[in-house]
Formats: sequence, structure tokens, C-alpha cells
Amino acid sequence: MSWIVLIASGVLEAVWATALGKSEGFTKLWPSVIFAGGLLASMAGLAFALRSIPVGTGYAVWVGIGAALTVGYGMAFGGEAVSVVKVLLVLGIVACVVGLKLLH
Repeated sequence: MSWIVLIASGVLEAVWATALGKSEGFTKLWPSVIFAGGLLASMAGLAFALRSIPVGTGYAVWVGIGAALTVGYGMAFGGEAVSVVKVLLVLGIVACVVGLKLLH
């Protein structure tokens, strides 16, 4: 159960990070509200997961999922440049997250 919550929290990290960028310095209401809700839910899930997953592994997985999804979203919808090298590096992050899960 902790791993499912951790993965969901990593997804929510991407949600709040993306919303933070769209809030334009907290000047737009709905992206700011989504940021706050996503941040609180993501942190609560991380805290829950870290009760049974070592903090180093849990934090690395949480950040890795959030970072990979945020970059992927930016490349797909946000006008961020796409390159083979960037895609390979993001896939490397995903591979490391999977590796940490398998080693746990």
C-alpha cells in the first residue's frame, strides 16, 4: 500500500509543480489553488509512505516520478524542447526509480 501511495504522491508532485508554473507567481487563482491542494496531498502521501519505506528510497522515487512527469508534460504540452538526449535522460530517471523499487 505504501508504494501505491508513494507513486500517487509522485504524480501529485508533477501536478503541483506544473500548477506552480502556471500560477505566474500566484497571480492566477485556479493554478494557485491546484498548487496548494496538490502540494498538501503530495506531502501527506509522502509522509504516509515514509512510515514503511526508507526515507532515501522514498524521497528519490517521489522526486524521480515528479520530475519525469513534469518534464514529460512540459515537452508534450508546454512548449519545452524535445530531443533524443532529453528523452533518454528522462527514461534514465524512470529506470532508476524502477530499480529502487526492485531493490527494496
